[in-house]
Amino acid sequence: MWFKPARRNRRRSPGEVLQVKLRAGEVRDARVQLAIRAVAVGLGTVFGLYVLWRAGEWGLDKFVYENPAFAIAQVDIQTDGMIAPQQLRRWSGVEPGANLIGVDLAGVKRNLELVSTIESVSIERILPRTLKIRVTERRPVAQADLLRSLPSGDVVAAVFQLDGQGFVMQPLDPRLSVLPLSQLNDRLPVINGLNPSQLQPGHRLESAQALAALRLVTAFNRSPMAGLAELQSVDISEPGVIEVTTGRGGVITFSPDRLEQQLERWRLIYDWGRRAGKDVASLDLAVGNNVPVKWTVAEISPAVTPKSAKTLYLRRKNV
Repeated sequence: MWFKPARRNRRRSPGEVLQVKLRAGEVRDARVQLAIRAVAVGLGTVFGLYVLWRAGEWGLDKFVYENPAFAIAQVDIQTDGMIAPQQLRRWSGVEPGANLIGVDLAGVKRNLELVSTIESVSIERILPRTLKIRVTERRPVAQADLLRSLPSGDVVAAVFQLDGQGFVMQPLDPRLSVLPLSQLNDRLPVINGLNPSQLQPGHRLESAQALAALRLVTAFNRSPMAGLAELQSVDISEPGVIEVTTGRGGVITFSPDRLEQQLERWRLIYDWGRRAGKDVASLDLAVGNNVPVKWTVAEISPAVTPKSAKTLYLRRKNV
């Protein structure tokens, strides 16, 4: 009674082992079949989506992009400046007959705005067959002359135009303009003292002195002195002041600040001199009080007609 009987190993009978193996095989087969079904469903879904995508693509090509009902019949171009609409259409890259829906509007806008004389472009599709393009051009108020050496050794003068915001432009080829050559030949005030490396068409000047000089030219065209004097050149080579040379040889010095007040003071001094039969030879408006002025005998000549860029940019053309 003090000894427990030894535990005997319990062995399964051959029938029980066979049943376990059968159940494991059935589970494995079921898993394989489930995986095959999942793969088949996934491949079927992908194939179905591919078929739908190809069918949609074919439908778009057939009924939209290749549909003659959307072929461009008119490119309606308007500009507020002087570039010929035919040239704007060539720069846009759009040809009559192209599909209106398929036109890359961003690409057309980019092509046009790469031209340095163009400020902004808006494009609109007018279904079913019209493309509408509106162009805003930059208005030059001054120019910069730069001497360049050619590989041949010759030296040539390169002319760049500047708008009131300081953007650099290449002058428009007269053959691309709707204005007569006589109007395009009007000379703008020349800005002297610019850094030649900043004269890159399509880029904006960074010099605060240069931007102040352009503000002065713009303010002058709206000031009481417009029509009474002509700005021939504007020198910014001396820091802190802007020196203007007029068409009659007068030299007027400005401070970059308070330009409108200085122009009004110039008009008061000009009027006083005309009543005394004198012209201003030199005038320093950068001085706040006791303005230094030198006089010369007044010349009897008709008033100067200012070269206003505004009159050159009021025409609109369609094509």
